[in-house]
Amino acid sequence: MDEPYRLIGELSSPYTVKLRGVMRYRRLPYVFQIRTPAVAAELQRLQPALVPVLQFPEDGSLHVDSTPLIYLLERRHPGRRSVVPGDPGLALLAHLLEDLADEWITKCMFHYRWQTPQDGAFAARWLEASHRPGQSDAQLRDHMADFTERQVSRLALVGCTEENRPLIEGTFRRLLAILERHVTTVGDFLFGTRPSLAEFALLGQLYPMSLDPTPMALMRETAPFTYLWVERMGDTSGVEGTWRGAEEPHPPAVVDLLRMAGTYYLPFLQANARALANGEPMVEVTLDGQPFRQGAFKYQGKCLKWLREELASLSPGPQGRIEPLLRETGCWESLAG
Repeated sequence: MDEPYRLIGELSSPYTVKLRGVMRYRRLPYVFQIRTPAVAAELQRLQPALVPVLQFPEDGSLHVDSTPLIYLLERRHPGRRSVVPGDPGLALLAHLLEDLADEWITKCMFHYRWQTPQDGAFAARWLEASHRPGQSDAQLRDHMADFTERQVSRLALVGCTEENRPLIEGTFRRLLAILERHVTTVGDFLFGTRPSLAEFALLGQLYPMSLDPTPMALMRETAPFTYLWVERMGDTSGVEGTWRGAEEPHPPAVVDLLRMAGTYYLPFLQANARALANGEPMVEVTLDGQPFRQGAFKYQGKCLKWLREELASLSPGPQGRIEPLLRETGCWESLAG
């Protein structure tokens, strides 16, 4: 049997849940550890200080950042239940939808987590009790207060403000409507009868929202089958399936999610890139007729660069197959640069 990886993270972290889901589906051996203070002490020199952390079995090296890790695991275990569609065009679409979840839908997760005292108290208790198992509320109180203050202070920086609330909450409701139609008419997956990295990124964001009080209630009320889909996606190690053919029509959910990317995420990435190029600290852009404002982020500048490079690297066949869809959904102009 292969030596196991060591996966270190937090189940309140979307990216931990995402990577764990990938490793379960791919049947890659691993042991999972919550990042307690004792474990965190091992990681104190790790930069950037992100979760999850994946430790390689052969040399003990530590690696972070869920998307590059997924592709690194693809290279380390070729042909072993890949989560990247075999057709390069479909692979780009899956990557774009993964990026949409990681960098845009995460605003919904962060917004709902800290929008009310009830949600914030639940989140702080969840994380701190996981860090410090066996401690009481009284013992955790100071840690919870510090963590809450730290997270709330970041809300405006990532765009989770009162002014942006209608756009963020509208995004979440739109996402739930798309997924609810899909799982009740087509099935669990977007690119065939097996999961791609896009589904695991959506799982990562929706899993904590299926437990945080306000979004949990909204999901159960408006998208009950999507709520159950989140549970199923947590462990797909028993799924056997195939990718959809490159010439086959896309299910409506793929088109609708790409349209979300073309409406919200890619115009935001372009505005972020302009702000970075001009040395401006804030991004200000109109998305679907609504103003949106947040801090500029270098990492999201890299996201746009990576997506553009992937599109440019496609040979004429795959690129020609997906270009009409990218144009139809408002994605082409942003990606073609």
